[in-house]
Amino acid sequence: MNKLTLVCTLLVAGIATSLSAAAPTLDQQTKAGINFLRNSQADDGSWTAPNRPGVSGLITTSLLESDLPVDDPTVAKALKHLESFVQPDGGIYNPEGSHRNYETCIILMAFEEANEDGRYDTQIKNAEKFLRGLQWDEGEGLESNDTSYGGAGYGSHQRPDMSNTQFFLDALKAAGAEEDDPAVQKALVFISRAQNLESEYNQTAFAGKINDGGFFYTPAAGGETKAGETENGGLRSYGSMTYAGLKSMAYAGLEKDDVRVAAALKWIQKYYTLDTNPGMGEQGLFYYYHTFAKTLDVLDMEQVTSADGTEHDWEVELVSKLGSLQRSNGSWVNKADRWYEGDPNLVTAYALMALSYCE
Repeated sequence: MNKLTLVCTLLVAGIATSLSAAAPTLDQQTKAGINFLRNSQADDGSWTAPNRPGVSGLITTSLLESDLPVDDPTVAKALKHLESFVQPDGGIYNPEGSHRNYETCIILMAFEEANEDGRYDTQIKNAEKFLRGLQWDEGEGLESNDTSYGGAGYGSHQRPDMSNTQFFLDALKAAGAEEDDPAVQKALVFISRAQNLESEYNQTAFAGKINDGGFFYTPAAGGETKAGETENGGLRSYGSMTYAGLKSMAYAGLEKDDVRVAAALKWIQKYYTLDTNPGMGEQGLFYYYHTFAKTLDVLDMEQVTSADGTEHDWEVELVSKLGSLQRSNGSWVNKADRWYEGDPNLVTAYALMALSYCE
């Protein structure tokens, strides 16, 4: 082999190696993420902090959704840790914290993933009952025209929001709730009012100010969005909450021809991207990736046609995007450290859960 041939061969090999390194497969990403979480687990079975079971619950779910068995040592240790948060009232949470709905929802879903042999039947049933008691409805003295009605918040006396409500519905769904379940239909009332869409289902003060079909954080207690307000007081829509709203509507049995669903689908087509959490930049980006993937899976959408007519195979694009963001130690982390996304344990869980919908 002459020098020129040798140089060309080495260059081709180098390019191939570089391309391979830049584009890890779904399986490679998943295995690397799992290995990172194995190595970052504390001796007590937790991650990040032993008194924050929501984080450990998400991570445990991500490992189970990545096809680790219940008797895997890492998973078994994590489940034992989560079991220590089961409370006499049926909830599964840190009693000294303020995230009772969130933590119970997350851990219920982890237990459901680990429940093939029925070992968590009792805990799931009790947790479901506890969550139903947290929903803002007649039990709190509310009438159906109250903007808090049907929603779920972090816990007692904390106004409901779309993030907690989507986890609430995820948990009820995991526990076996059907679309006509009264709690699901009450949640639909709240969700419809968190949409920027004036309709018979939404006559709030915010409904028509933007009217783009997207969703914001909450219509309750005067309303709030994490994406900022318009000059006329409108609450801007953003990506993660729009996908959360769309998924929640699907759980409640709404079809694609429903005016609310059609408007939400139009919004995600207009703002389709994996570069940012639309409306929020990089804030909450991995929460967005997980919600994005789960929603499109629930809707059984293999492709999304963006506003310019481009058809996106979202699974392929998401695997590619997450592959480009994975760090050499197998973790993911968000440089925009908001909502705990500076924590590689939590963010790796979000990424693994998102990838689990790309199989």
